This record gives sequence, structure tokens and C-alpha cells, in this order.
Amino acid sequence: MTFKFTTAVGTLLCAAAPAFADKAAVLDNYADIALAKYTDSLTTGQSLLAAVNNLTENPSAEALQAAKDAWLAARVPYQQTEVYRFGNAIVDDWEGKVNAWPLDEGLIDYVDGTYGGATDENEYAVLNVVANPSFTLSGNTIDASDITPALLEGSLHEADGVESNVATGYHAVEFLLWGQDLNGHGAGAGNRPWTDYASGDACTGGNCDRRADYLTAATALLVSDLEWMVAQWQDDGDARTQLSADENAGISAILTGMGSLSYGETAGERMRLGVMLNDPEEEHSCFADNTYNDHFYNAVGIRNVYLGSYTRVDGSIVSGESLASLVAAADAGVDAEMRAKLDATILKMLDMKIAAEAGFAYDSMLERGNAAGEALIMGGVDALIDQTRSIERAVVALGGNAIEIEGSDSLDDPEAVFQ
Repeated sequence: MTFKFTTAVGTLLCAAAPAFADKAAVLDNYADIALAKYTDSLTTGQSLLAAVNNLTENPSAEALQAAKDAWLAARVPYQQTEVYRFGNAIVDDWEGKVNAWPLDEGLIDYVDGTYGGATDENEYAVLNVVANPSFTLSGNTIDASDITPALLEGSLHEADGVESNVATGYHAVEFLLWGQDLNGHGAGAGNRPWTDYASGDACTGGNCDRRADYLTAATALLVSDLEWMVAQWQDDGDARTQLSADENAGISAILTGMGSLSYGETAGERMRLGVMLNDPEEEHSCFADNTYNDHFYNAVGIRNVYLGSYTRVDGSIVSGESLASLVAAADAGVDAEMRAKLDATILKMLDMKIAAEAGFAYDSMLERGNAAGEALIMGGVDALIDQTRSIERAVVALGGNAIEIEGSDSLDDPEAVFQ
């Protein structure tokens, strides 16, 4: 699998954009790539649901591993879609349902005793829905005897207005497959036993039937949410229609997504903040220890949007006229700079990915005093910041309106992180 991903990256690094483009064609191709990415996310999500159903119906160590493998595969196309956030309100408003983090996992299921209890910030940090068919939430009695997608979405997700009460999406499913990662800065992901889904006396962790219901409901809801987003990028979908309503605003949306994901979100909130806090809980996929891939595929997604070319999970390529073509026509020097910076970011992320897959856990990279780990992460952070500066120059070259790029205290006001 690693070889396949590396080969895809090699293809990306050699990709060339068309020599010229018009804005309408660029926006059409951008939307076509969005449709392909979300369709791939849906397809891999459906495979995940099939694996989850097999696990809950025929629990075994092999079935649990197959579900984990399906989750990891589902993340590859999805992380490449995140570049559609920030500039496209319809995506940003929806994203919290499917990819919210970090989460107080005690809301969902049992946690280790060292996890602690309810806090002033979150009264429901250890609610444990799996163990409780009825509970009081924000003064209301909730009947959770049947764990359904409607219960998760309507009553539990961001319960009481607390963002860390994440009840749905990839990371809720991740926790239910891997369990907590109790290794601290040591190597190793979560180690949930397959018997947490067994029946009768073989059940561990208690409430195995309800845990299975939660996992199934959360995965089914994820698939439903992905189906909805695929529809938004069809020819008559709202996302495509909004994008094409104003060509200049549409081009700004592309640049805003690239800049905000590069800077505030990935470089700041997902990478630099973890280094500052030396906290393995700041990993984007902390249960599966897949965070290095999250960062890597975010960078790939930014790059493939600029070049207007996306390699699908089946190996086929969706490509067409690109933002790179517009920039090159306006200022060939800025385009050359942008391409070089995007390539440099991919290579820094690839350094981190290769090290992690060779056994240097991202948890360990975050440990205070681990100079080699900090260098790997900060190499990616610095490259992302550097490419953001080039994105800003591309905005100027195109003569468009200034864009608003999301920031992060970790980059803009480091002292505020510790207040």
C-alpha cells in the first residue's frame, strides 16, 4: 500500500497544468475534481460500512482488523477533500459532522480510569452512551434504548453546545474501532479487543450489543452524509451552482481553501499546536496513529487542486484546466514559485510519512526534547507556511480581491496558547 501511495505522489510531482485556461473552465474542473474526491470518499465509506457490518455480525480479530483497514483506506480520499473547506461555505458548514476533532471519547464508550471525569468545560465528558440506555442531557431525559443515526446526530453531536462532544463522523468510528491510545509518547495505537463486539460471556467492556449498534449507526450516518455531499457537486448541485455564480468569487474560493488549509488548519491547529503542547492528544487521528497520513493527504489535496489533476482510488485521473494556468498567464514566475513550494511541502510531508511508517510514531515525534521528531513536524509546518506566502502572491498576480486566510494562535500569537 505504501508503494502505491508513493507512486501516486511521484506522478503528482511530474504533473503539468495546461498552458492556458479561462475562469469558467477552471471552476468546472475544480468542481469535477470535488465530485470525484467525494465520490471516492463515499465508495470507501461504503466499504467501511460493509466491514463494520461484518465485524458486528461475525466478530473476530480478523473482522476487526478488516474494519480498521477499511477506515484507513477511507481516509485517503477524504483528507484530499479538505481543501474544499473555508472557501465553500456549504462544505465548511457540513464538515463538523464528519471530521470533527478532538473529541471527549468518554461521551461515547468506556475509558481508562486515568481519563478523569466530568469537567467544568464538559459535563458530559464521561457520559458513556454505550452503557446508558437513558440519561439526562441539558435538562432533558434522552431515550437511548435504540442507538440510531438520528439519536447521534440529533441529540448527542456537540451536545450542550460543547464542540468536543463529537458523537459522529470518522473519529467517532475510529475510537470505536481502536479504543483509546494509552501509550502516551510511546509507539502503538489504541488496542481495543475484538471481544468488545463479542456476544454472551465472551463480551469484554460490557454492552457489546450497544457498542455494535453505535458503531453501525455512526458508520451508516457517515455514509449518508457523504452521499449528501456528493449530490452537492453534481451538475445541478448547490455547491457547484454557488461556485459558478460569480467567477471571480469562485477563484477566490479556491485560493481561500488552499491558504486556510495550508496555514491555520494544518500548519497551525493540527501540527504546530501539538509540538508546542507536546501532547499526543493533539493528534488528528490519535486512536489509530494515522495523523501523519492526515497531514500528508491534506498537502496532496492542496496541490492537486492547484494543478487541476486528481488521481482517483481506482488509478484513473480527473484533470482539466487549472488555477495554475491562470496564474502562469498572469505571472509565470509566481506559478513556478507556487509549484516549487507545493512540491517542497509534499516532500517534507513524505519525510514524516516515511519515518512514521518505519516505526517513528507521531506520538514520539511530539515528545518534549525529541529534536528529530520536532524537526520532521516543523519541516512540514515551515513548508506549509512558505507555500501560503506563495498563495498570497498568486492572489496578487491574478488581480483579485484579498482573501481571508484562517489563522491559528499557535502561529500568530503563541503566548495565547498557554493562557
